[in-house]
Amino acid sequence: TSLGLNHPASTERISSGVAQLDARLGGKGFFRGSTILISGTAGTGKTSLAAQFALAACERGERCLYLAFEESPAQITRNLASIGLDLRPVIANGNLHLRANRPTFYGLEAHLAVIHQAIAQLKPTVVVLDPVSNLSLGMPTFETKAMLMRLVDYLKGSDVTAVMTSLTRIDSDLESSEVGISSLIDSWIVLHYQEVAGRRSRILSVRKSRGMAHSDASCVLRLSEHGIELTDVA
Repeated sequence: TSLGLNHPASTERISSGVAQLDARLGGKGFFRGSTILISGTAGTGKTSLAAQFALAACERGERCLYLAFEESPAQITRNLASIGLDLRPVIANGNLHLRANRPTFYGLEAHLAVIHQAIAQLKPTVVVLDPVSNLSLGMPTFETKAMLMRLVDYLKGSDVTAVMTSLTRIDSDLESSEVGISSLIDSWIVLHYQEVAGRRSRILSVRKSRGMAHSDASCVLRLSEHGIELTDVA
């Protein structure tokens, strides 16, 4: 299933769906066909950022496959509505395909085959995997990394933009990802909690984004009923 290193490299840029994040990515967003990792501790906004990216793509008329390994489609739709992200219209018009399976339902090879079949059937331009760290449950890290490497090769070869979220344990190093794929991806966003002005705030930083200028300044990520907002650290 691996295409090696012969995949194309698009120069087209696509919005993350968050204007302030695009501004931190040279003002233009991510490269089409790239692979994006959003990692962070629990509750820091990984799913919210991934879903915002998917929703923005769908509202542009693109097709997105959202693979959830932790919550049901109904849970995801309800929870995101609380921050102003309404997925129902793009589900209804067929642009967003939201599928959920427990990571232990299949082995890694079967997960890979199911994902290939879904991409071949739907021909999406964007794929979200939320969270890929769940795929490592009961599996050696090297096997999960090998599977994800093959998946990344396939997605790049198909010119599909991929967003993967990954849960980081509180006692883990923020500079590493739980499934060891940070070196495989093109853009890496890290989220964590920090005390700012006496309050616990979500902090976002762009660890890397290959081939483009990007900000090295951390910012505060706020979630409200009006959506996602990024502001400078006070």
